[in-house]
Amino acid sequence: MTLQQEIVGNAMQMAVVNLYPGQTVYCEAGKFLFKTANVTMETRLGGPNGGGQPQGGGGGGMGGMLRQAMGTAMQVGQRMLAGESLAFQYFTAQGGEGTVGFAGVLPGEMRALELDGTRAWFAEKDAFVAAESSVEFGIAFQGGRTGMSGGEGFILEKFTGRGTVIIAGAGNFIDLNPADFGGRIEVDTGCVVAFEEGIQYGVQRIGGLNRQGLMNAVFGGEGLSLATLEGHGRVILQSLTIEGLANALKKAQGGDKQGPTGGLFSTHAG
Repeated sequence: MTLQQEIVGNAMQMAVVNLYPGQTVYCEAGKFLFKTANVTMETRLGGPNGGGQPQGGGGGGMGGMLRQAMGTAMQVGQRMLAGESLAFQYFTAQGGEGTVGFAGVLPGEMRALELDGTRAWFAEKDAFVAAESSVEFGIAFQGGRTGMSGGEGFILEKFTGRGTVIIAGAGNFIDLNPADFGGRIEVDTGCVVAFEEGIQYGVQRIGGLNRQGLMNAVFGGEGLSLATLEGHGRVILQSLTIEGLANALKKAQGGDKQGPTGGLFSTHAG
């Protein structure tokens, strides 16, 4: 059953979701705004794929309960390592249709993605807002040498199954397909919001440890790496990075004196 939702607002958007009787939507803790009185709210540690809610067909006795508990513990452990919220909030309409409102935590856009079961979606940390209970939430650790050089950009949220998932980002969104640009695009690591399965996501160093590479890192304010996205599929980028917003707020408050060098040699007030 398709999730009926409307994204409203401009600078700080929110999603208003209409639930059929018995229909359930879940969100990351802290993304809930409001609900009608006939919508129940329950907080659980587990997501839809980890035993956070009862599965149909019985539980298989003590063994089923143990597997359920282990699945939930693994989910919580993964989210803890990724710096995600440890709990989800579930909302179910009772006795009639209900309404629930959700929002992200930064000024910016929201987007509803429709999963048909054939392709997963990956998103950066904290992009997830809410989803139907038929959508499974997971953490994807894409490691290796390039993953380590990219920092936390390789800890991704992963959405599978069928249904609607709502994500949020900072600033405005732009949708791109690397195939329309020669098969590859390179972007600031903080600008990636989400991309479809089939897109190859990596991190590359900007130049080498030479004069121009150091000039890019020190005076360009971009650090030493760029994100690379290759292949054919949908990519969503945001116009505002969290780091850029944080630096602007610190500068306005007089708490961050970057000076002419920015980037590597910015100083932070204690």
